[in-house]
Amino acid sequence: MTILSVSDLRRTFDGVTAVDSLSFDVGSGEVVSIIGPNGSGKTTTLNLISGVLRADSGAIELAGQRIERASVEQIAEAGLARTFQNGRVFAGLTVAENVEVGLHSTLSAARPLRRWSGYPLLRWIPLLAELALALVPTPAVREERKRITGEIDQQLERFSERLAPRRDDPAYTLSYANRRRTEIARALALRPRLLLLDEPTAGMNQTETAEVLQQLVALKAAGQPILLVEHKLDLVLTLSDRVLVLDDGKLIAQGTPAEVRNDPAVIEAYLGRRRGPRSVLP
Repeated sequence: MTILSVSDLRRTFDGVTAVDSLSFDVGSGEVVSIIGPNGSGKTTTLNLISGVLRADSGAIELAGQRIERASVEQIAEAGLARTFQNGRVFAGLTVAENVEVGLHSTLSAARPLRRWSGYPLLRWIPLLAELALALVPTPAVREERKRITGEIDQQLERFSERLAPRRDDPAYTLSYANRRRTEIARALALRPRLLLLDEPTAGMNQTETAEVLQQLVALKAAGQPILLVEHKLDLVLTLSDRVLVLDDGKLIAQGTPAEVRNDPAVIEAYLGRRRGPRSVLP
């Protein structure tokens, strides 16, 4: 089953083409990594898929649903979650509250009029309903609250020694690595159909990177589809089923890690000129 299908995706900025006629897919349970030199269009691709940016042209389907013109909120409700290149947490919220943010789109009892939020003139009505239920929760809301608490605890246990003891700590007190872990836990709380990870180990040392890799391997074993952007090629080679290589916004190679590492086009993109059969990847 194809979870994500991207067809002829294109995006320009002031005449500069950042993503150029890009097409690929991600299958059920598959881990696909996007690599390439700086400025090759990797993060822009994730931004287009997640709705942060709008494509100039092309189509994006998530589990058969067209999403290239959907809002960020609609895409999240369709089952896509992501992390960002520069880790983003709510500094004034606790670790648990940050993870809870990722569950907002799963609420039903606490958001009885959620479908109305897509209509600008009616958007205030579901907000008032949510406020009223927060002040005077119904039995259904209280039961949903228990479920949410259980989901938060489950995600924090993925990073047991790192996050679970800091459950009630404000996010601004966390180390950089723990902020990145909190962001990953928040994305996973949605139980997404597809998880987008933009350099999840950026800024981490070897020990911290190895811990995150171990957790990602466990996610892969559980069948979680992942689209990954990462510069640490050892992690990419260990985790990926397939690797896509971008250069100047174009897909120049794709295949298994073994196929990609010796591809002449990949070697040229990374080294600037061809150097015989040498592999560019470790």
